[in-house]
Amino acid sequence: MSRKIMVIEDELSISTLLQFNLEQAGFTVTTAMDGLTGLNLAVAEPPDLIVLDLMLPEMDGLEVCKQLRQKQIFVPILMLTAKDDEFDKVLGLELGADDYMTKPFSPREVVARVKAILRRSQQLSMEQNAADVIEKLTIGEVEVFPDNYEAYFKGQALELTPKEFELLLYLSRNKNRVLTREQLLSAVWNYDFVGDTRIVDVHISHLREKIEENTRKPMYIKTIRGTGYKLEVPQ
Repeated sequence: MSRKIMVIEDELSISTLLQFNLEQAGFTVTTAMDGLTGLNLAVAEPPDLIVLDLMLPEMDGLEVCKQLRQKQIFVPILMLTAKDDEFDKVLGLELGADDYMTKPFSPREVVARVKAILRRSQQLSMEQNAADVIEKLTIGEVEVFPDNYEAYFKGQALELTPKEFELLLYLSRNKNRVLTREQLLSAVWNYDFVGDTRIVDVHISHLREKIEENTRKPMYIKTIRGTGYKLEVPQ
């Protein structure tokens, strides 16, 4: 069965181009021309991944992303933006998008990015199904259950996007190890994000908000200046 992709894009030429290339790659594609329609369709029948434009009529992409996460719909979201505005990109990631691309872009690059996101998701699912015993990773008061795709802090369930969970899982499996941003990009996003590692910083910031008592003085996820990050048990 082919994976289902939803494209929410108001420019017909771009929507048509993306739909053609995604279908050529073997995906089943549905489209929406405005944010509100796209949101309603995604809520009614969540796809495997959403390609979401930032600037949309009726409801912009940031609000669509925000409302999907509020409704506990955590399908991966690849956000598209015509702006070269760092604030919009970072805000989109903070609201729950898994990745972003700036227009103009190659349709083949979009397809490659979609495949990378889905491949990582499928790999985690296969690992979970193959496990005979429920695995639990414990780092202080953080508990990560890879098999159930769940994480807890002080006994309370964490509401994480798929990419946030994958990042926390990778950090947990490599606790006390210094990981570069490039290593995290390769392991969690499954591709090289040459020259732009802010996507890692944004997701780290989002994780800290959920597991740190004081994000300015993190006890779990430590920044290793000039290198990357390390997850460790608080002293």
